Amino acid sequence: MNILETVLYFTAFIANSYAADFCYDEEYCNPYSWGNKFPSCHPIIDQHHSPINLDQQMSRNMSLGALQLKGFDTVQPGEWTLKNNGHTVVLQVELGMEVRGGGLPGNYTTLQLHFHWGSNSTNGSEHTINGRRYPMEMHIVNMKTVYYPNFTAALEDPTGIAVLGVFIDVAEAESDSFSVLSNLVPAVAYKGKTAQVAPFPLSSLLPMNNMSQYYRYHGSLTTPPCSKAVEWTVYEVPIYISYKQLSQFVSGVYHSEEGAQRVAPLYNNFRHIHDTFNRKVHASKDAALLSSAALPVYSLLLCLAPVLSVGLS
Repeated sequence: MNILETVLYFTAFIANSYAADFCYDEEYCNPYSWGNKFPSCHPIIDQHHSPINLDQQMSRNMSLGALQLKGFDTVQPGEWTLKNNGHTVVLQVELGMEVRGGGLPGNYTTLQLHFHWGSNSTNGSEHTINGRRYPMEMHIVNMKTVYYPNFTAALEDPTGIAVLGVFIDVAEAESDSFSVLSNLVPAVAYKGKTAQVAPFPLSSLLPMNNMSQYYRYHGSLTTPPCSKAVEWTVYEVPIYISYKQLSQFVSGVYHSEEGAQRVAPLYNNFRHIHDTFNRKVHASKDAALLSSAALPVYSLLLCLAPVLSVGLS
Protein backbone atom coordinates (compact mmCIF):
# COMPACT_ATOMS: atom_id res chain seq x y z
CA MET A 1 0.00 0.00 0.00
CA ASN A 2 1.53 3.35 -1.05
CA ILE A 3 1.22 6.63 0.85
CA LEU A 4 -1.76 7.89 -1.16
CA GLU A 5 -3.69 4.65 -0.63
CA THR A 6 -2.84 4.81 3.07
CA VAL A 7 -3.99 8.43 3.37
CA LEU A 8 -7.21 7.72 1.49
CA TYR A 9 -7.90 4.76 3.76
CA PHE A 10 -6.93 6.77 6.85
CA THR A 11 -9.21 9.63 5.80
CA ALA A 12 -12.09 7.27 5.10
CA PHE A 13 -11.62 5.56 8.45
CA ILE A 14 -11.53 8.79 10.41
CA ALA A 15 -14.19 10.72 8.53
CA ASN A 16 -16.21 9.15 5.76
CA SER A 17 -17.12 6.02 7.72
CA TYR A 18 -18.92 8.26 10.20
CA ALA A 19 -20.46 10.66 7.69
CA ALA A 20 -24.06 9.89 8.70
CA ASP A 21 -23.38 10.38 12.42
CA PHE A 22 -20.61 12.99 12.57
CA CYS A 23 -21.35 16.68 12.10
CA TYR A 24 -20.88 20.06 13.73
CA ASP A 25 -24.18 21.87 13.25
CA GLU A 26 -27.01 19.48 14.15
CA GLU A 27 -27.90 18.63 17.75
CA TYR A 28 -28.10 14.87 17.14
CA CYS A 29 -24.59 14.63 15.66
CA ASN A 30 -22.61 17.68 16.84
CA PRO A 31 -19.46 17.36 18.99
CA TYR A 32 -21.44 17.35 22.24
CA SER A 33 -23.33 14.30 20.96
CA TRP A 34 -20.44 12.30 19.49
CA GLY A 35 -20.08 10.28 22.68
CA ASN A 36 -23.57 8.86 22.26
CA LYS A 37 -22.49 6.82 19.22
CA PHE A 38 -18.72 6.79 19.65
CA PRO A 39 -18.00 5.91 23.31
CA SER A 40 -14.35 6.90 23.03
CA CYS A 41 -15.50 10.47 22.31
CA HIS A 42 -17.24 10.69 25.68
CA PRO A 43 -15.12 12.92 27.98
CA ILE A 44 -16.22 11.11 31.15
CA ILE A 45 -14.81 7.76 30.02
CA ASP A 46 -11.32 8.99 29.27
CA GLN A 47 -9.70 12.21 30.36
CA HIS A 48 -7.20 12.76 27.55
CA HIS A 49 -9.35 14.67 25.08
CA SER A 50 -8.46 17.43 22.64
CA PRO A 51 -8.57 20.31 22.01
CA ILE A 52 -7.67 22.19 25.19
CA ASN A 53 -7.20 25.77 26.29
CA LEU A 54 -3.56 26.82 26.48
CA ASP A 55 -2.84 29.17 29.35
CA GLN A 56 -0.19 29.97 31.93
CA GLN A 57 -0.88 26.73 33.82
CA MET A 58 1.95 24.88 32.13
CA SER A 59 5.57 24.14 32.82
CA ARG A 60 8.60 24.92 30.70
CA ASN A 61 10.56 21.91 29.44
CA MET A 62 14.10 22.93 28.54
CA SER A 63 14.61 19.71 26.59
CA LEU A 64 11.99 20.66 24.01
CA GLY A 65 13.74 22.21 21.04
CA ALA A 66 12.68 22.59 17.42
CA LEU A 67 11.39 19.48 15.67
CA GLN A 68 13.21 18.02 12.69
CA LEU A 69 10.99 18.22 9.62
CA LYS A 70 12.52 16.00 6.97
CA GLY A 71 11.52 16.87 3.42
CA PHE A 72 9.36 19.86 4.39
CA ASP A 73 11.70 22.33 2.69
CA THR A 74 11.85 20.57 -0.68
CA VAL A 75 9.41 19.95 -3.52
CA GLN A 76 8.33 16.34 -3.25
CA PRO A 77 7.84 14.17 -6.35
CA GLY A 78 4.42 12.96 -7.42
CA GLU A 79 1.11 14.73 -7.01
CA TRP A 80 -0.94 15.79 -4.01
CA THR A 81 -4.72 15.81 -3.71
CA LEU A 82 -6.97 18.44 -2.15
CA LYS A 83 -10.33 17.04 -1.05
CA ASN A 84 -13.55 18.11 0.63
CA ASN A 85 -14.52 15.12 2.79
CA GLY A 86 -17.65 16.77 4.16
CA HIS A 87 -15.98 17.74 7.44
CA THR A 88 -12.95 19.74 6.30
CA VAL A 89 -10.66 20.45 3.38
CA VAL A 90 -7.76 18.01 3.50
CA LEU A 91 -4.48 17.97 1.55
CA GLN A 92 -3.33 14.39 1.03
CA VAL A 93 0.44 14.23 0.44
CA GLU A 94 2.71 11.56 -0.95
CA LEU A 95 5.50 9.72 0.86
CA GLY A 96 8.70 11.66 1.50
CA MET A 97 8.19 13.80 4.61
CA GLU A 98 8.88 12.85 8.21
CA VAL A 99 8.70 14.49 11.65
CA ARG A 100 11.01 13.62 14.52
CA GLY A 101 12.95 15.12 17.42
CA GLY A 102 11.61 17.79 19.74
CA GLY A 103 10.86 15.23 22.42
CA LEU A 104 8.69 13.04 20.17
CA PRO A 105 8.97 9.32 20.99
CA GLY A 106 9.93 8.16 17.50
CA ASN A 107 9.84 9.08 13.83
CA TYR A 108 6.52 9.97 12.20
CA THR A 109 5.53 9.78 8.52
CA THR A 110 3.52 12.77 7.26
CA LEU A 111 0.11 11.78 5.86
CA GLN A 112 -2.01 14.87 5.38
CA LEU A 113 -2.98 18.31 6.59
CA HIS A 114 -6.42 19.79 7.06
CA PHE A 115 -8.13 22.90 8.38
CA HIS A 116 -10.64 24.04 10.99
CA TRP A 117 -12.37 27.41 10.67
CA GLY A 118 -15.23 29.43 12.05
CA SER A 119 -18.00 31.63 10.70
CA ASN A 120 -16.12 34.90 11.06
CA SER A 121 -12.68 36.20 11.92
CA THR A 122 -13.08 35.84 15.70
CA ASN A 123 -13.45 32.07 15.96
CA GLY A 124 -12.38 28.94 14.15
CA SER A 125 -9.35 27.35 15.79
CA GLU A 126 -9.77 24.20 17.86
CA HIS A 127 -7.21 25.05 20.54
CA THR A 128 -7.58 28.35 22.32
CA ILE A 129 -5.03 30.74 23.77
CA ASN A 130 -6.16 32.12 27.13
CA GLY A 131 -9.72 31.35 26.07
CA ARG A 132 -9.48 33.10 22.70
CA ARG A 133 -9.78 31.43 19.31
CA TYR A 134 -7.87 32.20 16.15
CA PRO A 135 -9.80 32.41 12.86
CA MET A 136 -8.37 29.08 11.65
CA GLU A 137 -6.16 26.20 12.69
CA MET A 138 -4.16 23.85 10.47
CA HIS A 139 -3.34 20.29 11.55
CA ILE A 140 -0.49 18.35 9.96
CA VAL A 141 -1.13 14.68 10.73
CA ASN A 142 1.77 12.25 11.07
CA MET A 143 1.77 8.54 11.87
CA LYS A 144 4.52 6.70 13.73
CA THR A 145 6.73 5.34 10.95
CA VAL A 146 7.24 1.99 12.64
CA TYR A 147 3.52 1.24 12.06
CA TYR A 148 3.27 2.56 8.53
CA PRO A 149 1.04 1.78 6.65
CA ASN A 150 -1.01 0.15 9.46
CA PHE A 151 -2.68 3.23 10.92
CA THR A 152 -5.05 1.05 12.97
CA ALA A 153 -2.01 -0.08 14.97
CA ALA A 154 -0.90 3.55 15.29
CA LEU A 155 -4.25 4.52 16.79
CA GLU A 156 -3.84 1.80 19.43
CA ASP A 157 -0.53 3.31 20.55
CA PRO A 158 -0.94 6.27 22.97
CA THR A 159 1.78 8.07 21.02
CA GLY A 160 1.03 6.60 17.60
CA ILE A 161 0.01 9.91 16.02
CA ALA A 162 1.83 13.25 16.10
CA VAL A 163 -0.13 16.31 15.04
CA LEU A 164 1.40 19.72 14.40
CA GLY A 165 -1.15 22.43 15.14
CA VAL A 166 -0.62 25.82 13.49
CA PHE A 167 -2.82 28.83 14.26
CA ILE A 168 -3.87 30.99 11.31
CA ASP A 169 -4.55 34.69 11.83
CA VAL A 170 -5.69 37.41 9.43
CA ALA A 171 -3.78 40.38 8.05
CA GLU A 172 -4.17 42.79 5.15
CA ALA A 173 -1.71 41.14 2.78
CA GLU A 174 -2.40 37.83 1.07
CA SER A 175 -0.14 34.85 1.67
CA ASP A 176 1.33 33.65 -1.62
CA SER A 177 2.07 30.26 -0.09
CA PHE A 178 -1.45 29.80 1.25
CA SER A 179 -2.98 30.90 -2.07
CA VAL A 180 -1.73 27.65 -3.62
CA LEU A 181 -4.50 25.96 -1.63
CA SER A 182 -7.07 28.73 -1.10
CA ASN A 183 -7.31 29.38 -4.84
CA LEU A 184 -8.33 25.73 -5.32
CA VAL A 185 -11.12 25.87 -2.73
CA PRO A 186 -13.82 26.62 -5.36
CA ALA A 187 -12.85 23.37 -7.10
CA VAL A 188 -13.52 21.39 -3.91
CA ALA A 189 -16.46 23.41 -2.64
CA TYR A 190 -18.73 20.38 -2.34
CA LYS A 191 -18.34 17.13 -0.44
CA GLY A 192 -16.45 14.51 -2.42
CA LYS A 193 -14.82 16.97 -4.80
CA THR A 194 -11.06 16.70 -5.35
CA ALA A 195 -8.38 18.75 -7.09
CA GLN A 196 -4.80 17.88 -7.96
CA VAL A 197 -2.07 19.98 -6.36
CA ALA A 198 1.50 20.29 -7.57
CA PRO A 199 3.73 19.63 -4.53
CA PHE A 200 5.37 22.63 -2.90
CA PRO A 201 7.62 23.02 0.15
CA LEU A 202 5.29 22.41 3.09
CA SER A 203 7.54 24.60 5.21
CA SER A 204 6.03 27.60 3.40
CA LEU A 205 2.86 27.05 5.47
CA LEU A 206 4.72 27.08 8.77
CA PRO A 207 5.98 29.91 11.05
CA MET A 208 9.55 29.08 10.08
CA ASN A 209 11.12 31.89 12.12
CA ASN A 210 9.50 30.61 15.31
CA MET A 211 9.58 26.83 15.02
CA SER A 212 11.19 26.35 18.42
CA GLN A 213 8.21 28.03 20.15
CA TYR A 214 5.43 25.55 20.85
CA TYR A 215 3.32 23.72 23.43
CA ARG A 216 3.24 19.95 23.91
CA TYR A 217 0.68 17.69 25.52
CA HIS A 218 -0.91 14.26 25.12
CA GLY A 219 -4.45 14.18 23.77
CA SER A 220 -6.79 12.79 21.18
CA LEU A 221 -8.02 13.10 17.64
CA THR A 222 -10.52 15.95 17.54
CA THR A 223 -12.95 13.98 15.36
CA PRO A 224 -14.50 10.52 15.78
CA PRO A 225 -13.27 8.02 16.83
CA CYS A 226 -11.46 10.50 19.17
CA SER A 227 -8.59 8.03 19.70
CA LYS A 228 -6.35 8.98 22.64
CA ALA A 229 -3.25 8.47 20.54
CA VAL A 230 -1.95 11.96 19.78
CA GLU A 231 1.20 13.78 20.79
CA TRP A 232 0.22 17.38 20.15
CA THR A 233 2.67 20.10 19.13
CA VAL A 234 0.83 23.43 18.97
CA TYR A 235 2.94 26.28 17.64
CA GLU A 236 2.79 29.53 19.55
CA VAL A 237 3.23 31.95 16.64
CA PRO A 238 0.59 31.88 13.89
CA ILE A 239 0.89 32.21 10.14
CA TYR A 240 -1.03 35.01 8.42
CA ILE A 241 -3.50 35.07 5.56
CA SER A 242 -5.83 37.76 4.21
CA TYR A 243 -9.52 38.21 4.98
CA LYS A 244 -10.23 37.21 1.38
CA GLN A 245 -8.34 33.94 1.80
CA LEU A 246 -10.20 33.23 5.04
CA SER A 247 -13.56 33.94 3.38
CA GLN A 248 -12.79 31.39 0.67
CA PHE A 249 -13.17 28.75 3.39
CA VAL A 250 -15.85 30.41 5.53
CA SER A 251 -18.18 31.20 2.62
CA GLY A 252 -17.08 28.82 -0.11
CA VAL A 253 -17.11 25.30 1.36
CA TYR A 254 -20.14 23.02 1.82
CA HIS A 255 -20.61 19.78 3.75
CA SER A 256 -23.22 18.61 1.26
CA GLU A 257 -22.71 17.16 -2.20
CA GLU A 258 -23.17 19.24 -5.32
CA GLY A 259 -26.80 19.22 -6.40
CA ALA A 260 -28.07 18.14 -2.99
CA GLN A 261 -31.60 19.22 -2.09
CA ARG A 262 -30.21 21.09 0.90
CA VAL A 263 -26.90 22.78 0.24
CA ALA A 264 -25.38 23.32 3.67
CA PRO A 265 -22.32 25.53 4.23
CA LEU A 266 -19.41 24.11 6.20
CA TYR A 267 -18.08 26.34 8.95
CA ASN A 268 -17.50 26.23 12.72
CA ASN A 269 -15.95 22.80 12.20
CA PHE A 270 -14.14 22.80 15.52
CA ARG A 271 -14.65 20.65 18.61
CA HIS A 272 -15.34 22.25 21.99
CA ILE A 273 -12.58 22.71 24.57
CA HIS A 274 -11.90 19.91 27.06
CA ASP A 275 -10.48 20.01 30.57
CA THR A 276 -6.83 19.05 30.96
CA PHE A 277 -7.65 17.03 34.12
CA ASN A 278 -4.20 17.78 35.51
CA ARG A 279 -2.44 16.62 32.36
CA LYS A 280 1.05 17.97 31.96
CA VAL A 281 1.18 20.69 29.34
CA HIS A 282 4.70 21.77 28.48
CA ALA A 283 6.08 24.89 26.88
CA SER A 284 9.20 24.46 24.78
CA LYS A 285 12.41 26.07 25.95
CA ASP A 286 11.93 29.07 23.62
CA ALA A 287 8.18 29.53 24.02
CA ALA A 288 7.08 32.98 25.17
CA LEU A 289 4.65 31.36 27.63
CA LEU A 290 1.56 33.03 26.22
CA SER A 291 2.64 36.63 26.25
CA SER A 292 0.32 39.19 24.67
CA ALA A 293 2.24 38.66 21.45
CA ALA A 294 0.69 35.22 21.22
CA LEU A 295 -2.88 36.53 21.18
CA PRO A 296 -4.75 36.74 17.86
CA VAL A 297 -4.36 40.10 16.13
CA TYR A 298 -8.13 40.48 15.88
CA SER A 299 -8.51 39.76 19.60
CA LEU A 300 -5.85 42.33 20.45
CA LEU A 301 -7.72 44.94 18.41
CA LEU A 302 -10.91 44.13 20.33
CA CYS A 303 -9.04 44.53 23.61
CA LEU A 304 -7.58 47.86 22.51
CA ALA A 305 -10.84 49.23 21.10
CA PRO A 306 -12.07 50.80 24.38
CA VAL A 307 -8.69 52.43 24.95
CA LEU A 308 -8.52 53.74 21.40
CA SER A 309 -12.06 55.12 21.59
CA VAL A 310 -11.22 57.03 24.78
CA GLY A 311 -8.13 58.44 23.15
CA LEU A 312 -10.12 59.61 20.15
CA SER A 313 -13.01 61.17 22.11
